[in-house]
Amino acid sequence: MIELLPRIFAYKLAYYTGFPKILPVSYTISLTYRCNSRCSTCNVYKKKSEHMSLEEYRLLFKSLGKSPYWITYSGGEPFLRENLVEIVTLGYKICKPAMINIPTNGILVDKIVESVGKISEACPKSQIIINLSIDGVGEQHDKIRNVEGNYQKVIETYNRLREKNYKNVSIGIHSVISVFNVQDFTKISNTLMKLNPDQYITEIAEERVELDTIGQEITPSLLSYKAAIDYLIHRIKNTKIKKRVNRITQAFRIEYYQLVKETLKEKTQVIPCYAGVASAQISPDGEVWTCCVKAKPLGHLKDTNFNFKKIWFAELAKKERASIKNKECYCPLANAAYTNMLHDIPTLYRVFIRSFVKWWT
Repeated sequence: MIELLPRIFAYKLAYYTGFPKILPVSYTISLTYRCNSRCSTCNVYKKKSEHMSLEEYRLLFKSLGKSPYWITYSGGEPFLRENLVEIVTLGYKICKPAMINIPTNGILVDKIVESVGKISEACPKSQIIINLSIDGVGEQHDKIRNVEGNYQKVIETYNRLREKNYKNVSIGIHSVISVFNVQDFTKISNTLMKLNPDQYITEIAEERVELDTIGQEITPSLLSYKAAIDYLIHRIKNTKIKKRVNRITQAFRIEYYQLVKETLKEKTQVIPCYAGVASAQISPDGEVWTCCVKAKPLGHLKDTNFNFKKIWFAELAKKERASIKNKECYCPLANAAYTNMLHDIPTLYRVFIRSFVKWWT
């Protein structure tokens, strides 16, 4: 991550002054709205959208150049895209991202295991992160996801991927904390962490335009979330972690969980948001957004022959960046939050202390 330091300085300048014109470091590329889960916290499967073709992704990746450090390929369920491997491989060859993240519900066991193997082989110099979504234990997970047998399948996917032991692949578990599981989170996190994933991460359920969940009241209260996440923070702080890179990762996790609590309490941006500056999202049909919470279109790639720069540096994007800078919105979106924390000096100081000196309370 040392190579990011000059760019972080450039992003801070761009945030406060509008210059230099610089492309994001983090991209979330949603490949499809199709999904074989029916989650209580997400209605994305109800949305209809055209899919970008492989050639259209080629044009997009050429436009992005070497700017991506981190690319997340999301959905819907990404492994429902028939040409997922080809898209990820194409992005790797053109953009050379250091990190590739693919979340999945783990239902398509054989296809996921086979595809991850191909991606690992095709992208040898990228760190590939496969995050399996698990929101409960046993039937509770199936009930939240509204798919019978989901828990059994995702655990099978996890075990089979772990057996492969790919050098450039880490297997994580991701839980969404919502009104449906917050009271049971201690049991859930204890059970899942006993599986010894390479990383265990959580995210709070949000009302998002992209997920069609506005007004559904799926976000837990501050009090219940605090009780759940404080337990996880306690466990992280009291776990001996030998690898420094994992200590750094966990230190950022602690900062994110604290940030979510403050955001829920203050109902405003706690640290500056760099969505629209250092991070971006692209929908399955080619709309460009600053983030998936607002999902406000800045433009359509098909209108620019898939030239991302024409949209990113246009007047509409400039106005949206000003709106975000003026704190006209706030959210605890994880992808954006981790990028934001890289630009916040107090956060970086605390991460340094936790990672290289000692664990703090």
